[in-house]
Amino acid sequence: MTGTVASIPWATAEFGLDLVHGSSVVGRTVPELVIPGLRRNPRRAHLLVSTVLGKHVPTEPSVVIGAAEDLGDLVRDALGVGVDVVVLGFAETATGLGHCVAARLHAHCYLHSTRRDVPGATTLAGFEEGHSHATSHLMQPTSAELFENNLPLVLVDDEISTGATAIDAIRALHGQCPRERYVVASLVDMRTDEHRAASDSAAEELGVRIDYVSLASGSTVLPDGLTERVTALDAPTLNVAGDRRGTVSHVDLPWQATVPDGGRHGFLDSDSVDFERAVEDAVAVVNSLADPERPLIVVGHEELMYLPLRIASSLERGGRAVRYQTTTRSPAYVMDREGYPLRRGFTFVAPELGENEPRFLYNAQWPDSAVDAVVLLIVDEPADTDRLIADDGVVEALRNAGTDVVVATVRGANPSALRDSREGEGA
Repeated sequence: MTGTVASIPWATAEFGLDLVHGSSVVGRTVPELVIPGLRRNPRRAHLLVSTVLGKHVPTEPSVVIGAAEDLGDLVRDALGVGVDVVVLGFAETATGLGHCVAARLHAHCYLHSTRRDVPGATTLAGFEEGHSHATSHLMQPTSAELFENNLPLVLVDDEISTGATAIDAIRALHGQCPRERYVVASLVDMRTDEHRAASDSAAEELGVRIDYVSLASGSTVLPDGLTERVTALDAPTLNVAGDRRGTVSHVDLPWQATVPDGGRHGFLDSDSVDFERAVEDAVAVVNSLADPERPLIVVGHEELMYLPLRIASSLERGGRAVRYQTTTRSPAYVMDREGYPLRRGFTFVAPELGENEPRFLYNAQWPDSAVDAVVLLIVDEPADTDRLIADDGVVEALRNAGTDVVVATVRGANPSALRDSREGEGA
């Protein structure tokens, strides 16, 4: 894997699956932001693999944050300078993106939906996602008061394909707490005219204003028979063994119980100072352990995207060679072909107890595969189980591929303590 993308993506040349640019007010293009991938899903056989999200493809942290901040600026342009907002990021791919947008806007509160049903947490609302492999979204803020206001609500996703998920979320939240203004923000907007008309109809029905902003908009060309042709492909080869076995080490990243480690239970703008301090403490621990001469791939765990991104960003600013990505619940087709974005893949048991569906990690190597990078895998306490390091776990999958792994567990975050600390503050 060289990291060089062919001028014509492999899925376009082989299948006719094309992502066509339409427009952009910030000088970006759809082919620059997303590359067509494939997956064996009868509901949707194609996948838009982002080059700026840091999910499937190891990406420079500065590129990820830069794209998110550009998106945040578009939201500010739509709403006006100085307008306070609440922000919702969609699990799992946009939990970090949404948090970056919220940080850019100094949002009153950021919350991301979750597919992890946290014991003791109260679910405010839920909604479904039609094309995703894992469909159910839960919203579990520490209290309903986080969203009980008339501030504009910004909904953030990495892509808008039909707009249906955003509309379903707006309906669910509008039933809980009606408001006048919504903004849907995405890296790319691939809706058809029919989809846009449906979004307009929903806004009229609810009696609200819904604006859409994106770094670029365009369209997806889906050739006839794509699903059947993708299904007919040979099964992908995953968990390929390397010529040596990688090493593993473990470290704890201490975390204050009353500081949110992300947006699953709500992240207030007032949490930012303590969060920044905790990030720098975590970076100091990483720097004390990891060889500064070796490139580092920081891998977050599913919805835990923003904290690993911020750690990766701090390491990058400190002069380290760093890339960033995360694991995922979504299966995708892997093929080691020039111009295809998913060149290598791993499947493994979910580390959380009670979770039975497999998990996945793609690429997880330096753009130049000859570079011997270390993977810094960052997980939270619910994922730090025996299954994480079991023979069929992610750590062993990486080690068997010849990758050296450092497992860093964010230890101490406590949703109950966070909720208790907010009582009496109107949040």
